[in-house]
Amino acid sequence: MTLRPGLVTYPSMPTVTVTRRLHFNAAHRLHNPRLSSEENRRIFGLCNNPNYHGHNYELEVSVEGEIDPVTGYVADLGEVRRLVEESVIHHLDHKNLNLDVPEFRDLIPTTENLIVVIWRMLEGRLPGKLKRLVLWETPRNYVTYWGQ
Repeated sequence: MTLRPGLVTYPSMPTVTVTRRLHFNAAHRLHNPRLSSEENRRIFGLCNNPNYHGHNYELEVSVEGEIDPVTGYVADLGEVRRLVEESVIHHLDHKNLNLDVPEFRDLIPTTENLIVVIWRMLEGRLPGKLKRLVLWETPRNYVTYWGQ
């Protein structure tokens, strides 16, 4: 590592992952129309409420890249926030996933499916490489996705 005023350089720039956390609210109903009402209630319980229910989702977006020798950043997290808000949050926030979000017309809006949909919304739109998403449905339940 070489030190110069305001600038640190490495023999090869390290790869680092940085994460930004964002928040959105959405309602959904877990229901499979191919199953009977009884099967849906048994499988999905309270989440099968015909009047829907909501969550305060927390989304962690991680991007990976080399540290820029000029800025010291992998990615400007303010820019990551802006892009995620534009690509995801505005599309999902205060929406009924079943009724308002076209991606869930034929897809059960579980947290597992939601995180894959979010990945597809973000892929190729962020500075650095989209490395990982974590979606918290409740303070105790979350899913993690690394893409495929």
